[in-house]
Amino acid sequence: MDISPNQSSTQFLTLDESSQVDAALLSSPEKFLTRLTISSLRILQHIAKEYDVRIEELTTKQIINWFEIDAEIRREKGVEEAFLKW
Repeated sequence: MDISPNQSSTQFLTLDESSQVDAALLSSPEKFLTRLTISSLRILQHIAKEYDVRIEELTTKQIINWFEIDAEIRREKGVEEAFLKW
């Protein structure tokens, strides 16, 4: 598996989506969970693409492995080379 760095700034939640969440009739914790879920979907889509499988076919081991690889990239090459920028 080849995890390439993300050259552009990844948006896990668009401004429009964020506005839609803000406008939803949800409590603050529910809005947070909604944003987290949308962002998680984006990450899972990326991981599935990297493994060339459907999201439904991803295993826990693959997800953990992907996060370990991304963390290693961050440590060795810097935040800008990793997919997740934190």
